[in-house]
Amino acid sequence: MLQRVLAGVVLAALVSLTARRISALTSSGALAAATAGTLAVVAGWDWALILIAYFGSSTALSRFGRSTKERRTASVVAKHGPRDAWQVAANGGVFALAALAMRIHPDSRWIALGAGSLAASAADTWATELGTLYGGLPRSILTWRVVPVGTSGGVSAIGSLAGLAGSGFVALLVLAFGWLAAIALAVAIGGVAGAMADSVLGATVQSRRWCDACNRKTERTIHDCGAFTRPVGGIGWIDNDMVNFVSGAIGGVLAAILVA
Repeated sequence: MLQRVLAGVVLAALVSLTARRISALTSSGALAAATAGTLAVVAGWDWALILIAYFGSSTALSRFGRSTKERRTASVVAKHGPRDAWQVAANGGVFALAALAMRIHPDSRWIALGAGSLAASAADTWATELGTLYGGLPRSILTWRVVPVGTSGGVSAIGSLAGLAGSGFVALLVLAFGWLAAIALAVAIGGVAGAMADSVLGATVQSRRWCDACNRKTERTIHDCGAFTRPVGGIGWIDNDMVNFVSGAIGGVLAAILVA
């Protein structure tokens, strides 16, 4: 057990430091990722490989066409650049907790919970990154009106297809590392459901703000023009990180229920 913990610390530290050096993570993000990675190794090498593959694919997509995506979403999205600890926890926290639970009391439902949450996160990430780059102007999932690129709750055809692919990618990882097809299917379903929940929550309860100087909706406290913004909708303390965490939990819990 001690050897696996040490191996987990070393591997997770190496991956996190590499991510920090290529500006995929902030220092706090690297620490959070190292913690999640260590717990994954303790649960099993298959858990660690699933997490690494998920993180690698998400990082690659985030960096692909970054300057174009940042230019298109600069006036809307609150966070750009390397992921911090809150973002890592929002996207990988449920997986890390499931990994710890797997070590304490092994049960296939834990892998469904953890991988289902990652599938939801991957679906959201793939949909966001590819939809922003290639999807054109998205539409609100609630009203179907055109909304600015980067708006939470906005969907597009290309983004939706990318989301399906992201969820399927994690499900295929689960299958490839020896888990039952029924678990992989539950993970895929949970991932899609979690991504849909992310869009609905983003369009309803996530905090929305307004820049009086530009007359634009945004998620930023300080707009890209430099002016302070004011709240105009949603719940003030629910930001994109909170929505990501809740939607990941929804995807994971649904996957676990489906294999119960």
